[in-house]
Amino acid sequence: MSRPASCLPAHDASRFGQQLAPRVGIGFGETSMNRRAGLIFALVTTGLWGVWGAFAGRPAENGFPETLVYVVWAFTMIPPALYALSRVGWAWEHDARSILFGCIIGLLGAGGQMLLFHAVRTGPTYLIFPVIALSPVVTIALSALMLRERVTRIGAVGILLALASLPLFDYAPGETAGGYGFTWFFLALVILAAWGVQAFFMKLANHSMSAESIFAYMTITGLALIPIALWMTDFGQPINYGLDGPWLAAGTQVLNSIGALTLVYAFRYGKAMVVSPLTNAGAPLITSIIALAVLGSVPQSTKLVGIGLAFLAALLLAIEPEDQA
Repeated sequence: MSRPASCLPAHDASRFGQQLAPRVGIGFGETSMNRRAGLIFALVTTGLWGVWGAFAGRPAENGFPETLVYVVWAFTMIPPALYALSRVGWAWEHDARSILFGCIIGLLGAGGQMLLFHAVRTGPTYLIFPVIALSPVVTIALSALMLRERVTRIGAVGILLALASLPLFDYAPGETAGGYGFTWFFLALVILAAWGVQAFFMKLANHSMSAESIFAYMTITGLALIPIALWMTDFGQPINYGLDGPWLAAGTQVLNSIGALTLVYAFRYGKAMVVSPLTNAGAPLITSIIALAVLGSVPQSTKLVGIGLAFLAALLLAIEPEDQA
């Protein structure tokens, strides 16, 4: 695997990655080992997000608004950020380019979530989420065109299977979008683009700043948008402030936050065009398995097809040999 053709100088591996290396038998000095580290971080992210996804909707179902769930999530970003920064001696980049990249990554992610709150109020969720799920297409296109990333044939098949599986996890056959208008579709496309570009900038920024700095900026921008989430909250409705409300949200969202940190490391050491579809397809796969095994929820036929495609995609991306480009 060749280094992406970028005008930005590549930094040495972060201390966190270096300290992890001897524990999992990874040498970060070699490109092939970097790819293996990227795969490990991507799989950890997939596992965390898979468990999170199985229980993430429970607080809202229990009467705790999703906008307040966002507030809880923003605060759960703080512990992983402090932990990551402590591992590198509290050193993080604050030059103009790092601030710009960090804010772009953070605002695209958190801003997309803000738009999603409005989109699900104006459109059908069973069509919004399949559209948004295709955000890795944007990441792959940008990575191929601007970073000159390439994969082997096995990796390419894995990427295609992952992309094909994404819409199937949320698609509801037999339902139509009649009566909703087109605002929801426009918002879904904007969110798709925002999250696809965000993943690309995660990879790009990792060539000029540490993963810890990237995550710190993600945390700061997430916290900065809390007033908007509060403004969007209808405090006139009954709100559950009990254990199965904000506290359950905190317990699930911390998995989301830790997964976001490991995702940044995955983009640092792995290819964006592999990490993005793997995590986006693998997490719903694990969520579906948990829903079936623990919650007793039987997936629809389309979701079962998605599970099969995601499993094959994850297997192919995991065994992809090194390209010789």
